Amino acid sequence: MSERNTVLRSVHDLGLAAWFGGSLMGAVGLNGASGSEGYTAAEASRIASSGWAKWTPVNAVAIGAHLIGGTGLLAANAARVQTQQGVAASTLAKTVLTGAALAATAYSRVLGKKLELSTSGNPDDLEKAASHPVDLDKARSQLALMQWIIPGLTGAVVVLNALHGEQQRPLQQKVGMLRRAASQVPMPHLNHHC
Repeated sequence: MSERNTVLRSVHDLGLAAWFGGSLMGAVGLNGASGSEGYTAAEASRIASSGWAKWTPVNAVAIGAHLIGGTGLLAANAARVQTQQGVAASTLAKTVLTGAALAATAYSRVLGKKLELSTSGNPDDLEKAASHPVDLDKARSQLALMQWIIPGLTGAVVVLNALHGEQQRPLQQKVGMLRRAASQVPMPHLNHHC
């Protein structure tokens, strides 16, 4: 394919890079630092919540950019997805993993917001938290798991993105399209009579 999609690919890749990198840095750096700098679990949660609240708008833009770029690339490569063997399967896998990463990110934000309200020094936040009680230990435990699930899922999307790049090599396209065409040709049934 001679068409270039540099802008779409850049928006897609930069969004994914920020999503993956931000979640990994948050798990290792921000959550790690808040755990070692907070004297109590509530204080550690407050430190981490403050950092994640500042990152959330940037993360939302990154995710949006990734989704916009991915949608554009899918539209630009629709014919290849249909005709090159293996591309539809890897595209489906990438879509499923992206959806799972979106769900995990949203769930983590909900848990994080609950902890943020419950550990805030602001009386209004504490009042909001009181109207929606939460088991803080359970929320912390779930967030501890989610902090690794998100970079795991987005990292898997990075790997599938690399596979898509390899599938776009001219030789891979030719082989994939020939295999796809061969799989569509009905094979005649040969009857052997002795």
